[in-house]
Amino acid sequence: MTVPARWRLLPAAALAWLAAGVAIGVPDAALASAVVAALAAGGLVIAAVRVRVLILPALAVGAASLVLASIAVTAPGRAPAEVVGVAASGRSIELEVVVGGRTVEGRFAGVLSGTRVPVLVFADPGMSPPIGATVAFRGDLEPTDPGEDVAFLVFAKGDVEIAGEPPPLLAWAHGIRSAFLAATTGLPEPGGGLLPGLAIGDTTRVPESLDAAMKASSLSHLTAVSGANCAIVVGAALAVAALLGAPLPVRLGVAAVALLGFVVLVTPEPSVLRAAVMAGLALGAVALGRPALGVPVLCAAVILLLVADPWLARSYGFALSALATAGLLLLAGPLGAALGRVLPAGLATVLAIPLAAQLACQPVLLLLDASLPLYGVPANLIAAPAAPLATVLGLLACLVGPILPPVGAALAWLGWLPASWIAAVATLFAGLPGARGVWPGGPGGVLLLTAIEVAALVAVLGAGRSRLWARGLCLVTVVAYAAASIGGVVATRVGRPPEWQYAMCDVGQGDATLVRSGNAIALVDLGAEPALLRACLDDLGIGRLDLVVLTHFDLDHVGGAEAVLGRADRVLTGPPGEESDERLLAAFAAAGAVVQHVDRGDRGVLDDLRWEVLWPPARGVTPGNPASVTLRWTCGSDPCLTSVMLGDLGEESQARMAGATAPGRVDVVKVSHHGSADQSARLYEQLDATVGLIGVGSDNDYGHPTDALLGILASTGTTPLRTDQHGLILVAPGDDGGVEVWTSR
Repeated sequence: MTVPARWRLLPAAALAWLAAGVAIGVPDAALASAVVAALAAGGLVIAAVRVRVLILPALAVGAASLVLASIAVTAPGRAPAEVVGVAASGRSIELEVVVGGRTVEGRFAGVLSGTRVPVLVFADPGMSPPIGATVAFRGDLEPTDPGEDVAFLVFAKGDVEIAGEPPPLLAWAHGIRSAFLAATTGLPEPGGGLLPGLAIGDTTRVPESLDAAMKASSLSHLTAVSGANCAIVVGAALAVAALLGAPLPVRLGVAAVALLGFVVLVTPEPSVLRAAVMAGLALGAVALGRPALGVPVLCAAVILLLVADPWLARSYGFALSALATAGLLLLAGPLGAALGRVLPAGLATVLAIPLAAQLACQPVLLLLDASLPLYGVPANLIAAPAAPLATVLGLLACLVGPILPPVGAALAWLGWLPASWIAAVATLFAGLPGARGVWPGGPGGVLLLTAIEVAALVAVLGAGRSRLWARGLCLVTVVAYAAASIGGVVATRVGRPPEWQYAMCDVGQGDATLVRSGNAIALVDLGAEPALLRACLDDLGIGRLDLVVLTHFDLDHVGGAEAVLGRADRVLTGPPGEESDERLLAAFAAAGAVVQHVDRGDRGVLDDLRWEVLWPPARGVTPGNPASVTLRWTCGSDPCLTSVMLGDLGEESQARMAGATAPGRVDVVKVSHHGSADQSARLYEQLDATVGLIGVGSDNDYGHPTDALLGILASTGTTPLRTDQHGLILVAPGDDGGVEVWTSR
């Protein structure tokens, strides 16, 4: 039996990926596993001399052995004993980190200087060091699980200083990126913030509301630099070299250099690496006069990248990039041909491309968000023509701008038009009824969706009785899902507790919690994005706010202020630390609110509820997380639920607060700092809450909520309710004196 050439590396890529995904979680077993795999591969090679079909298993086991050997070699350097010891001691030390990725709200990836220890640094949100620079600061180390892409989380204490400039090539790329971002700053939003994402993958200026809309409409892949971008760069380089009359070797060399420069410019994210390695392999095949078949090139790229960095095996970005490419290579053609029987050929081809990619990626996307983008295919169909225009014009503006600023500005304005179109399409489809269809989460939901997708493909591409059975199954599935969705929407609306007392809004990685007593409403923190907070308030029918509490002034707690300016009667706040904090309070005052600075012991009422400030003390605490305003809500009459809201207090401040005030048992606790590990288990034992509210984003880089926090809640019998999994959360007094919970998911 002869296996077609295009399939021969597929088992090797799959087994290498599986081996890496498992072994990075238990790196101590990697060496023994690598030896066993190498011996097995050698035995299969010997046996394949007589039984040719065994060459495929030999290739697969050989690829797995290479990945396992890579883990065995690199794992000890990721977590050396001295660094582990420092982390275990809990003491702060002086650190130097070489920046390895873009900075987003003060956090950036890198490696400890002079080592191979990968870290994720959390610094001041205003800090944005260039990639390749060496930064120095004092910080705390916190180890991660072995399978994580970084070995330690590093929390900077105080200022982060530049201790070394980036190498020339990285400095050039930083200058180009910075100039492009500056050139697009004056463009109208949201297209102006989206253009850098489409051109060079920089999404730092994409508003959270637009980011959510892009995900809801299945358009977020457009801001992930991938194969299409690399194809444009390589194609342009080859065309220019050909116009200049360069021979083939020179043309290929120019394309390779252009590809390398592009990777440095856009930064080597997992999707970029996958696309670049595939492009490099294709160029190599052309140079050798060999055909560059898509599936073997993809498989070879996956194997090479997993050998170079086995921790990519658990990267969602890498998985989605590889799966989308596989979907296009394997499904787009057959789906286009099938759709061409009932649609014009051109339309069928255009429709098949996003459909193939979505079918391949959606099972993995379920692990990030347990819902289905029901309008994903039509949204991509409408937005797709604008994407290449925005990408090309934006990239030209990025490259030309530093040399000819007026030309660069003109190109940026031209690129703004298709970028704005894409933003408008995303916003439109995300706002349609049923934009996100409910689906079961977890492995069960993934397996169910995969089975239905297989049935759908058989129904479209199969033949004979299997095709008829698959079509029947798909029809039953569609009818059942439609009925369940309609029934679910009705049940959700009807099932909302009318007398809810606490509501945690789903505002992404941030906090916004409502407290209601009678007709009086208080809002504790504002999230990071006005649009998300405004949508939550509108959904709950809330206009005026009797009380707004700003626990502290981090962006994820006050960034949504625009949504409530002019709607608040009274504002409670802790100590401001920056001029921007003072300006925000002045804006509330100018909009008619009474601003009151509070500290421990201050009290007040919200209709029948009583509030008391447990923290901060009047003196002896610095602004920021340690000075988060912490409130205890108690009842004037039943039925009613008591609560404590902890802001972003860390373990030390929690312990000091508990010792000074003895907060006692409550029904509800607003978990501190989005579920970070910096918690006092003793405080949660004292609170002994029935439910714990956690405001957290589904795609956060912090690992929130941490296993440590979830373990604390489990030990106290507190049920965690998370906005990343449950969406909007309503909590009401139960008829039996207990707690009634409703969630939107």
